[in-house]
Amino acid sequence: MPRMLDVSDDVRAEIGDEEADRLLTGDNAPGAYDCTSCRTPGNTDQERTSTVLFVGQETAVLAFAHATCVPSQVVPVSEEQLRGAVRSITAEEAADPLMDPSARPAFAAAPSGYATPSSGYAEAPRTRTQTQTLQPPAQSPERAPSPQAVLGVTSGVVLVGAEARPALVVEPTAPINRPGSSQSDDFLTLLAEQGFAPVVDLNRPPGPNHGWSVLIAMGQLHAVLMPSAHGGSPVAWWQAHRPMPLSEGWRNAVNRSQQVMLYAAPAGTIGTQPREDQLRVALDRAAASGALVGASMPLAGT
Repeated sequence: MPRMLDVSDDVRAEIGDEEADRLLTGDNAPGAYDCTSCRTPGNTDQERTSTVLFVGQETAVLAFAHATCVPSQVVPVSEEQLRGAVRSITAEEAADPLMDPSARPAFAAAPSGYATPSSGYAEAPRTRTQTQTLQPPAQSPERAPSPQAVLGVTSGVVLVGAEARPALVVEPTAPINRPGSSQSDDFLTLLAEQGFAPVVDLNRPPGPNHGWSVLIAMGQLHAVLMPSAHGGSPVAWWQAHRPMPLSEGWRNAVNRSQQVMLYAAPAGTIGTQPREDQLRVALDRAAASGALVGASMPLAGT
């Protein structure tokens, strides 16, 4: 039976016409699946579904998503991230061999040479924040942090007015200075040059930063993307060393809004906040002291 699948030209070019046609005719496509973006159930027999191909240096994984969440596309990821995702899924499946097969197929059978995991990821607690502290990716000398500084990224659902919005909060572990600068910390200045604006009132969403986006794959945070200085495809401003889990509440919020609020503050401003209400209080303090910038941005590929 033909499936309600969208296979983009880029995905078709990667997997080949024969495999693409097998997907469209239903030979290699699942019925039920968990959306790789919002992680809620979908069905290729009942709703438009996008094929999403995650491509590493040696491995590729074919996944499915609601067409209303993300379009069919090829998403480049690091080989380490991709293999880590496959190992995580395989371990879950081995731990629960009696899982209902209908709850598993977030991924399709893939052509030869393509890895094919088949289940979802563990849920993160809904009301707690998720934090990851990582070395930022290589940057130009004008934006390079000091060798000691790493970027901490915390996810949480923040009330903006009366609406619960998905947020990422970025805070370095040490001051970030431009080479030759006399300032004690250039972090906010550098972000202002990249299009981020001061946040004075968290009850209003920050304005968009055009060309920036957030890469969510398989229900986890992979990267924050920025425009390339040379044009072409976006590049990673921040990239997770290991995919960062996102709570069900966060994923539900981003599925509704299709926008992520990204806030940033200098080292020592926000601190570690284990709960979302505490994170909001810390953001309010930073905004009141003029130490918070922000921008709204879409999911990558939308």
